[in-house]
Amino acid sequence: MESPQLAWIANFIWGIAGDVLRDLYVRGKYRDVILPMTVLRRLDAVLEPTKQAVLETKAKLDEAGIVNQDQPLRYAAGQAFYNASPFTLRDLRNRASQQQLRDDFLAYLDGFSQNVQDILDNFEFRNQVPRLSRADALGTLIEKLLDPAINLSPTPVLNGDGSIKQPGLDNHAMGTIFEELLRRFNEENNEEAGEHWTPRDAVNLMARLIFLPIADQIESGTYLVYDGACGTGGMLTVAEETLLQLGAERGKEVAIHLYGQEINAETYAIAKADFLLKGEGEAADNLMGGAEYSTLSNDAFPAREFDFMLSNPPYGKSWKGDLERMGGKGGIKDPRFLIQHGGDSEYSLLTRSSGGQLMFLANLVSKMKHATPLGSRIAEVHNGSSLFTGDAGQGESNIRRWIIENDWLEAIVALPLNMFYNTGIATYVWVLTNRKPAPRKGKVQLIDATRWFHPLRKNLGKKNCELSEDDIRRVCETFLAFEENEESKIFDNRAFGYQRVTVERPLRLSVDLGPTQRAVFRDACIAANDEPLAAVIDQMAADLGAGPFSDFNEFGKELEQAADRAGVKLNARRLKLVQTILGHRDENAAPLIARVHRPGRAEPDPSHGRFGATVDGKPCVVEYEPDSELRDTEQVPLLEPGGVEAFIEREVLPYAPDAWFDENSIKIGYEISFTRYFYKPQPLRSLEDIRADILDLERETEGLLEEILGTAALPPAALPH
Repeated sequence: MESPQLAWIANFIWGIAGDVLRDLYVRGKYRDVILPMTVLRRLDAVLEPTKQAVLETKAKLDEAGIVNQDQPLRYAAGQAFYNASPFTLRDLRNRASQQQLRDDFLAYLDGFSQNVQDILDNFEFRNQVPRLSRADALGTLIEKLLDPAINLSPTPVLNGDGSIKQPGLDNHAMGTIFEELLRRFNEENNEEAGEHWTPRDAVNLMARLIFLPIADQIESGTYLVYDGACGTGGMLTVAEETLLQLGAERGKEVAIHLYGQEINAETYAIAKADFLLKGEGEAADNLMGGAEYSTLSNDAFPAREFDFMLSNPPYGKSWKGDLERMGGKGGIKDPRFLIQHGGDSEYSLLTRSSGGQLMFLANLVSKMKHATPLGSRIAEVHNGSSLFTGDAGQGESNIRRWIIENDWLEAIVALPLNMFYNTGIATYVWVLTNRKPAPRKGKVQLIDATRWFHPLRKNLGKKNCELSEDDIRRVCETFLAFEENEESKIFDNRAFGYQRVTVERPLRLSVDLGPTQRAVFRDACIAANDEPLAAVIDQMAADLGAGPFSDFNEFGKELEQAADRAGVKLNARRLKLVQTILGHRDENAAPLIARVHRPGRAEPDPSHGRFGATVDGKPCVVEYEPDSELRDTEQVPLLEPGGVEAFIEREVLPYAPDAWFDENSIKIGYEISFTRYFYKPQPLRSLEDIRADILDLERETEGLLEEILGTAALPPAALPH
């Protein structure tokens, strides 16, 4: 059937919504009725030729006492679904009363196979029936969908002479009509559009990015395709079409099994219905969805591995509910998110609960095939936060590190702004594979495709541009060429890695034993039930004076002696109280010694915090107490010549000679900055250009003030002062 005919049928069904549902539903809710009713009419038309055979088969099964009737009834219907009720929609349109119509319609719904029941339940369509019945709209709706002006059956309608009056709708044509209705409803509700529906141009690009590199390696056989956030199933459909086309062009017989998971009940119902309408009953059975099927907390395919995977996970959506269902961060044992890597047996891929899009990518990676020649290929679209959010050691950075260090990241493509329906933010397609060709091993390609687009004549929500066929071809050619140019940069994997290291400086304290400080200290001792310590300090002030004492190490020795004389044991708690209340930071004071190494047990190594010093007149190696207020962190690139020590020596020690780094604090992180690699600074305008613009503005506004005040025509004496 030609596209104009399909568009006419879609327009007809679209018109039914306005004719029947206006004043009964707000426009945004028309879809709750029209989509499931369109599905029912198509299924009803497909099942009409075998209706009698299904009823006869059911009667025999009931008579034989067979309970499990699903497969025999599917066989009798010749489809992946059936309706075992005694009714068709044509039977229902002549009911005399609304009550009878309502009862029989519900019985008709109950007669469908379980896969159709799943669709109806997730559409929550039965909830609409009482409302339609009370408004006397149910019969009208059925009548209009049975209008002889349209034919939703796969069988053509014939004229009396046997010529075709209306061609039949094959599964592909019916799927096209359904997707067109879906697109229109998404546009009507553009505040929701895009949340579960990815633009077709973006999907086409993603499909080609995963299939084109291995197109010539495709063999006849069966391939599994998966989407962990499948929405209405568009990505799976496009992936299937693309792979079938590439296989056919190369003379290969390709069988494809589609799998998907979706938490939103309505979009899951739409996806399942779409597959049934296209005759893909097996694919419909491989879709799992509804509120209980969150991909993160309830993996529907834990034992499956897939050849190709593509997805558009939710951006910035909290997964706190999933986290609680999984047992909290301390209780999660899911092998998708708690793995072994880098010598860590419990390497965590758990991101912050405020956003879990990278965990959807980790889910796909966990389902890669590792024992096949082609391995697996993945394309997933993310917003910019996936590139850099999360510090070293946190879940987001750990996921990037795990992927890059395993050499699975092939490329990232920056898409144009305003590509999606509900957001204008920057988006990026991540392309992964565990079978990199030799030239790509150890490398990552970044492609800036932000300027390759065509504007739309009319915005669709926030989407104001699209990737034309030429734009998609240009991106793919750049990707396949794997060459450096203005829009394509190639990096060593380690170029994105860094070591986050804690830089310490010594705590330097002076002590003031003046009356004001001692009064504060006495109050603290009373609160701590330790007045004897206050008496020791008062005696020290009397013996040594008020200070200040700029070497807390020496002051500590004096304090210990004074405490011994007073019979007070100077334990760590009391010393900490003195240090906290009486000590104050002084950059000119001596550093506070935390540890003294025995002679011969350690060598001076200032960069690692071991300093040569003299204690009690003897040379030794000491470690200083770090000052938490001066503590800082540095990010040292993995490719830094000389490593952390060289970086600290060059970037830190010239400004803080007493600094050292804590080797135990080092954590490896990964982040990717498109701005750093592709930013093009705009040249500053010349003073002459700026001056010319100012003069132009002055000329444009000449006389404007007089015009506003109405003073141009007044005599000078009448002008306001």
